[in-house]
Amino acid sequence: MTDPASPALPFSVGSRVRLRELPSFLKSADPMPMLRPPDLVDAQEEGEVVGLRALEQLAVRFRRGTFLLEARQLEPVSD
Repeated sequence: MTDPASPALPFSVGSRVRLRELPSFLKSADPMPMLRPPDLVDAQEEGEVVGLRALEQLAVRFRRGTFLLEARQLEPVSD
């Protein structure tokens, strides 16, 4: 059941995104997530949303891996 008062995620699977700022760590989107250093993703690197998770988290594929990020940490890429 969804709560009609909850805001919809601003991104969907396939959306192109980039980080607003580098986080202090990255969490891998593996079945057993691990904390990874933030330098695996460059500041202006574009990624693709490959999955939507609970609590407004998104699985985003970057060049060096797929990581779980909160929607507020991301901004859309304009073509």
